[in-house]
Amino acid sequence: MGRFMAADGGTLFLDEINSASPAMQVKLLRVLQERAFEPVGANETRTVDVRVILASNVDLAQLVAAQGFRQDLYYRINVVNIRLPNLRERLSDIPLLANYFLKKFVQETGREIVGFTDAAMAALQRHNWPGNVRELENAIERAVVLCRRPQIDEADFPDTLSTTPHNPTAATAAGSSDTVEQALPLAVALEEPERRIIETALKRNSYNRQATAAELDINRTTLYKKMRKYQLDVGESN
Repeated sequence: MGRFMAADGGTLFLDEINSASPAMQVKLLRVLQERAFEPVGANETRTVDVRVILASNVDLAQLVAAQGFRQDLYYRINVVNIRLPNLRERLSDIPLLANYFLKKFVQETGREIVGFTDAAMAALQRHNWPGNVRELENAIERAVVLCRRPQIDEADFPDTLSTTPHNPTAATAAGSSDTVEQALPLAVALEEPERRIIETALKRNSYNRQATAAELDINRTTLYKKMRKYQLDVGESN
């Protein structure tokens, strides 16, 4: 039984669809359009009813422009687009993810580790995370294996992480220390992450306000006010 047959009546998740071969893209397009296929080794057509969720670690629109992905398949799958921000754009998620991975690897290894030192958590929150959540998971797994204390310290992380230059802006936005969290009201602490998210969306949409507002799921008036607030009122005005 193939994946589509097994998922009939349910959901099929296909990861890293950007790496699908041209032949696979053709087959996938047919299944999505006709909801039918011939299983390998069979001579009859099967019909399926499957919700398909696809993920890509690259911008498929850019891949289409570079002729690395079928345009017709791109438009067929780009019905509801959910953008998951890079880990460096959601630094406040790091403590939750780090503790989740810590619990996971402590259970797997049987180690007696109860948490992170302040220095370790600060190091996690100032790192740029080019490898996103997978890189964070790898760093925590390594730390659990190497740690010889009740708490993971900065020295237990890979050198590329523990020596990352400190980013005061990111640390402040993420609330990387108890002092910062206590000193700033929540509304103020969230301003820097909000500004970076809006600026990133504006750049991605060539400063088209209508497209940016649609992506951020806010109205143009709200977007305009925030652009003025964060002095981002540049570029296109439509």
